[in-house]
Amino acid sequence: MKKRPNFLVILIDDLRYDEFGAGGHPYMKTPHVDRIAHEGALFDRAFHTTPICSPNRASIVTGQYASRHGIIDNVARDAASHRLPNYHLELQRLGYETAHIGKWHMGNDGMPRPGYDYWVAYDGHGRLYDPKLCHDGNYQEHKGYITDIMNAMAVEFVRKRHDKPWSLFFAHKAVHPDAVQAADGTLQIDKQGGYRVAERHQDLYNGCVFPKKPNMLTPAEVVKSKPVWAEAFEMKKSAKSRAVLDALHSGTQEEIRLRARMMAAVDEGVGMIFDALERSAQLENTFIVFLGDNGFFFGEHGLGPERRFAYEEGIRSPFLVRYPRKVKAGMRVKDLVICQDIAPTLIELAGGKPGAQIQGRSLLPLFAGRRTGWRRSFLAEYWAENAMPWLVGMTYKAVRTDRYKYIHWVNRGRAQELDELYDLDKDPFELKNLNRSKPHAGVRAKLRRELARLVAGALGL
Repeated sequence: MKKRPNFLVILIDDLRYDEFGAGGHPYMKTPHVDRIAHEGALFDRAFHTTPICSPNRASIVTGQYASRHGIIDNVARDAASHRLPNYHLELQRLGYETAHIGKWHMGNDGMPRPGYDYWVAYDGHGRLYDPKLCHDGNYQEHKGYITDIMNAMAVEFVRKRHDKPWSLFFAHKAVHPDAVQAADGTLQIDKQGGYRVAERHQDLYNGCVFPKKPNMLTPAEVVKSKPVWAEAFEMKKSAKSRAVLDALHSGTQEEIRLRARMMAAVDEGVGMIFDALERSAQLENTFIVFLGDNGFFFGEHGLGPERRFAYEEGIRSPFLVRYPRKVKAGMRVKDLVICQDIAPTLIELAGGKPGAQIQGRSLLPLFAGRRTGWRRSFLAEYWAENAMPWLVGMTYKAVRTDRYKYIHWVNRGRAQELDELYDLDKDPFELKNLNRSKPHAGVRAKLRRELARLVAGALGL
């Protein structure tokens, strides 16, 4: 039997598609993360289909849309999160040793979930300093910076003797700030610090500036082409909304610098893992995936701090893969890829067959240059939640194709009048809403039909 690969999935919380060196960040240095791209593949168009923490994490481990797996928001769905058809369950059946280290956040308790032989996690969002971690069901207090602590644990797992091929799901807390989340999903930034960095990185990137993009607009400018946002922007002014917003950052240059500083410790950890894999002669037989769990807005479309919406900054993901046996060094993949594609890819590489419940597709044909029959569209979906009071009523279903994006606001009254249509080839910053454009009536009708097909498919109808 051919030697089967190990699997390492590195997941970063809230990381935008352009928040690493090889992804085009103007000043952030991530040489070890960039190594994955240089020695493997960088996906230019990889996406989250529900760009918020819990639903998208569930989509990654199940290979399913949120409509199918049922984790549709960040409410504490603890019971449901114990019943997910996680790909690690299949890997165990195929003879793999499985491990989870880091943030779970599908359900707010950090207790072990089915499918893992080794487990380290924490409740909710955890703490950046002096975290309390659950080790295989037992909570322990730790001292220090959580990224450093978890990097060391990941390295220890990689280095130890393994009698089976292994799969490690390594989920960082970075670059999410310290936060307190109630059972209803309401989020408050921890008053002790929000974004907190390792002390050795406190002065990194001082004075650096993230350049303004054409779609970094004021709310008044946004609603001219996106009238659906008028009510939400007005509701942001309420006392209830201000109570949340005043505790949050909102795309300031210092926030962007703090996130870059937090990534410095993540990148160091990637370098440590590379070293451990090389020293143990496992590197060439380890399939490495690096991605984020949702995007983030730095003020684009008047949004921030935010990640939930179907504009490119919300749904695009950093997505890198290294595996020399299948992936040519320096590949740039422009096909539409979604996070659900990870599960079937790993199952196939492990020698299994993805089950009928999996909605993603194995990436192996793309690595071999076989693009015929690949997806031409995907669904993005979001359910309005209690976490942000001004977003009540902002439920949407959207379709994204190679060229176009159509966003349907589900419960906003006047059917389809407030919807949005963009030609991404001509308008990559999504500034010109073509929903009412007569010349685009045919495109709009076609996209609506495609959206209906995708919604039915996500539900299994």
